[in-house]
Amino acid sequence: MTRHQTWFTASRSALTVFTAFSALTGATVVGAAPADAAQDVAVAPGVVYRQFDVRGARGVTHAHVLSIDLRRRVRLGLLYPGKVAARGTISGLADARGAVAGVNGDFFNITETQHPGVRATGASVGPAIAAGRVLKGAVPDRQRFGPALPPGTNTREVIGVGADWRARLDRLTLDGSVRTPRGSLPLGGLNQYALPVGSIGAYTSDWGSVSRVRATCGTDTDRAAACSTDTYEVAVRNGKVVSLARTPGSGAIASGTTVLVGREAGARQLRGFVKGDAVTVRHRLVASASRVPYRFALGGYPVLRKGVPSAGLDATTSAVRTAVGISDGGRRVVLLALDGAPAYRTGLTIAEVADTLRKLGAVDGFSLDGGGSSTLVARAPGARKVSVRNHPSDGTERPVANGIGVFTIG
Repeated sequence: MTRHQTWFTASRSALTVFTAFSALTGATVVGAAPADAAQDVAVAPGVVYRQFDVRGARGVTHAHVLSIDLRRRVRLGLLYPGKVAARGTISGLADARGAVAGVNGDFFNITETQHPGVRATGASVGPAIAAGRVLKGAVPDRQRFGPALPPGTNTREVIGVGADWRARLDRLTLDGSVRTPRGSLPLGGLNQYALPVGSIGAYTSDWGSVSRVRATCGTDTDRAAACSTDTYEVAVRNGKVVSLARTPGSGAIASGTTVLVGREAGARQLRGFVKGDAVTVRHRLVASASRVPYRFALGGYPVLRKGVPSAGLDATTSAVRTAVGISDGGRRVVLLALDGAPAYRTGLTIAEVADTLRKLGAVDGFSLDGGGSSTLVARAPGARKVSVRNHPSDGTERPVANGIGVFTIG
């Protein structure tokens, strides 16, 4: 019996939750396998896994879907390696956190071929919040890794779950300042692999040990532009300046310490600091659409809003994709990852992904990283660890910056 045949062997518990999945889908995906209960497996109460074929413009691809009912004792949370500038496999991150399922998340700084001697940080593009704690802000739009953003969107787009346990799409903007005895300076970044030209960025113990030099490479309009030669770094511990440096450093940042990295105008402002100065660094992420605080959020870009595909979605480039759909006022979520096996690797266009999410009953949809990053994991009935359910197109799991974990309560 093959891996997928074993996974398709339905238990009686799957029959009881299939009704919930059917209510979510509400429509048959074109080219999908027949919607019978034998193809649905209960991963946990309120969490159902299924797989089926979808016919796209370039042929048939294979979809793996998790249906999640957040009205049950199920929660979504951020999977990440414990540091922003780090990577891990989704199966490893899920097992480490005790998640019953999950998918890969945001696009990330995967390579630095344009900047010799500069190491890729592994940090994600967009904002990130874990367990209600702000981890990072969004890099400038043109510093983004991944396909071109649809018109009207930017790197601040997120999918998240609020303190009300409802999923929603939003936009999170960094609001911060560096207060000194001589006045207040704006904060241009938080634990980001790229800072806006002329700005100051803050790095905390959440960043990790990777060099902060990458933050001063590229420009707001050209990711491949040379690294800045006008930089400065200031370390602040317990509200006091403790060290100064002409170039960004590396190594772990201790709890209670914030490292300020400046480029161009930001560097010139930091050069005015002296050891012993009293400095207060303040930062938060401000939501554009919701007043409910976020418990979890990560970046990507919207493809579906109120049942209508976003304008300008690419309808020509097919690829392996990962995406999220939201329905029922944020109380139901679908996590979708396409299969990267050679027979299905043609994948779907972003426009087809939006259409697939809509046919699965989603009202809002959000695209995550794809290609070799696309991974969906879930526990088999009775298992204590997750298994990879799709075939990653790299042939093995790719370590990624973050992902969405599915957790049960009690």
